[in-house]
Amino acid sequence: MVKTYMITYDLSKPGQDYSDFKKILTEDISNGVWCHFWDSSYLFQTNLTANEAVDKLRPAIDSTDRVIIVEAAKDHQGWMTDKQWDYINKMF
Repeated sequence: MVKTYMITYDLSKPGQDYSDFKKILTEDISNGVWCHFWDSSYLFQTNLTANEAVDKLRPAIDSTDRVIIVEAAKDHQGWMTDKQWDYINKMF
């Protein structure tokens, strides 16, 4: 079953290349529906559980990094552009 999640992260190792992290998230975890409107967060859809998603990301993070994935809900609000809201609202 497809669910929408938000991931937020602090990738704390200076000079570390986190392109693998972003590639795994957008290509291996997400079903192709995702947005990255924030510096350290993504909203994405997947058939995986939060545990399965974190397990896939594990090779791309260090022990000093912090990551949390939470299921997103229809009850959401914030300050975004109309175009961003249109995209986000289609995810629900």
